[in-house]
This record gives sequence, structure tokens and C-alpha cells, in this order.
Amino acid sequence: QVQLVESGGGLVQPGGSLRLSCAASGFTAGNYAMSWYRQAPGKERELVAAITPAGGSTNYADSVKGRFTISRDNTKNTVYLQMNSLKPEDTAVYYCKAVHKWKSTINYWGQGTQVTVSS
Repeated sequence: QVQLVESGGGLVQPGGSLRLSCAASGFTAGNYAMSWYRQAPGKERELVAAITPAGGSTNYADSVKGRFTISRDNTKNTVYLQMNSLKPEDTAVYYCKAVHKWKSTINYWGQGTQVTVSS
């Protein structure tokens, strides 16, 4: 059974940090580009960060550059999002997505994890 399970969300004060994890099962994550998206209430889902299958290249939304870091451990079938210097506007549900490196129509989403930045 194919699954992406996010964890690590929660409530944090402005300026704080959180580390999200996305654990893949039922497929080999090393064959997939992985990304994190987020969706705030009343807003469209947006790309936050992405990483290539082998982890050699990353890209970020301008709003999180210098604060967030995406990484992966293919031996654990897991992708991470380290979030530092969090701001209230980072509040959203964060989703993990996997896209096959050769066939983009093969893709999977996780169920999301809530991140709330508030004092």
C-alpha cells in the first residue's frame, strides 16, 4: 500500500523552529522527486520546497529561502523540512508530494500536518 505520512507539525512561537518528516512506504522514494507544499485557510496550495530523487538539487519558494531546508534520506525513505525563524504567515497545513522521476503522472500526496505559528 502506497503511503506518505507527514509528522512533526504543531504549535510554535514566532522565531521558533520545527522539523517536518515525510515517511514513504509502498514505493522506493529514491525514484521520486519529493516536495513540500502548504495550504493556508482560504488560500491555494503552494510549493514550498522540492528536492531531486538523489538529493543533488533543491529549490525553494522565495518566501522561505534562507529559513527552510529540504533534505532526504533515501535509506529511510524519508524527506524532511527543517523550518527556522518561523513567522505567523507560515501557518498552514503542510503536505508532502512524491513525483516519479520518469513519469510525472505517477504521483502521491500525504494527508498533511498542521503548522501553527502564534504567540
